[in-house]
Formats: sequence, structure tokens, C-alpha cells
Amino acid sequence: MSLIDTLQWRYATKKMDPTKSVPPEKVDKILEAIRLTASSSGLQPYEILVITNKDIREKIKPIANNQSQITDCSHLLVFAAWDDYTVDRINAAFDLTNKIRDVVLADREVYRNKLLDGYPPRGAEINFIHTAKQAYIGLGTALIAAAEEGVDCTPMEGFNPAALDEILNLKEQSLRSVLLLPLGYRKADEDWLINLKKVRRTKESFIHWIK
Repeated sequence: MSLIDTLQWRYATKKMDPTKSVPPEKVDKILEAIRLTASSSGLQPYEILVITNKDIREKIKPIANNQSQITDCSHLLVFAAWDDYTVDRINAAFDLTNKIRDVVLADREVYRNKLLDGYPPRGAEINFIHTAKQAYIGLGTALIAAAEEGVDCTPMEGFNPAALDEILNLKEQSLRSVLLLPLGYRKADEDWLINLKKVRRTKESFIHWIK
């Protein structure tokens, strides 16, 4: 399928088939797409947790509005953002770039110092808002990558982040949960949404050309 056909095919799957599992190679491609996606200053200020453990997913389901996809999917992705921009985290990102590129660019070091002077002093809550926004960029890439692989998924904000952070011990890792993305396959005979037309605003009301 073309990209547009693929996006027409995907939808936020409401009922997944618990008997079907996404092959490891497809999961790996989706995760790699997320890893390769854009992020502000290349910091990648979030991490992905892949939960296949059924007992853990059973614990998550009640704090996620009892949405069945949590337990019926084969892989549950948790997008967990950094709780703050710290000096160590910023330096680690820039040091990695220098190591991989095997060069230290003066302009890049100036930019490093700009972030070090500007980000940590802003405070953890402001910084978390920014890191969470970066996780949404990864989510967008994940939705497209999953569709490309013929894998169904459902982006979810409807859960209790504080409760999920406790279940997954995220605070101890200096992370905070932002989004959930179950991966699996639609159960066509039980999903009320599957045969309904995709609804989007018209191009005229959504896209505005400024010439």
C-alpha cells in the first residue's frame, strides 16, 4: 500500500485479538523507527518500555480505565519522559554525538553550553512539559511505523500516570509516564469502530496556504 492508503487503513483499534501476537521483527522495526525519529536538540529525552508480562498488564488495566487493549495486545509500549533536564543528561547526549561523529565542533559546544545554562535552571516541571512533548513526536512515528508493518495500535492518554509510575518504579529511574501504545491485531468481529468511515476535517478547513 502507499503511505496514504496505509494511513487510511489504520485506526485506533478498540478490540484486539488476544490470541494473536506481533512478530518480534515487526516490533523491532516499530521500536527502531521511534529511536530514529526527531527530537529537540537530538536529546531523545524519553524512553520506551515494552511490556509483555501479563501480570503487569493486568495491574495496569484498572488504572487505564479498564481498556481491554492493555491486556489483549501482545506488546504494550510505555512512553516515559525524563522528569527533568539535568546537567548529566545534557552532557551525556552531547558526549555521545562527539563520540559517534569522532569530532568536537566548536559551534556544537557553544550550543551545549547554551542548553546547560538555559534548561536546568528552568525547573523540573517546565522541563518535563518539554520532554513529554518530545515523546509525542515519537508516538506519531510509532503510529505510522505500526501501520506500515500492518500492526494495529491504539494511542492512549486515558490512564493514571502517577499510579503507572508506581507500578513500573519510574520515579526511581527519573522518568514519568506520558503515553501508552498497545500493539496487536484487530478482532474484526468485535470491534465496533472497524467498519465506520474515517472522519477527518476537509483539506479546506484544515490546510491553509499562505503565498
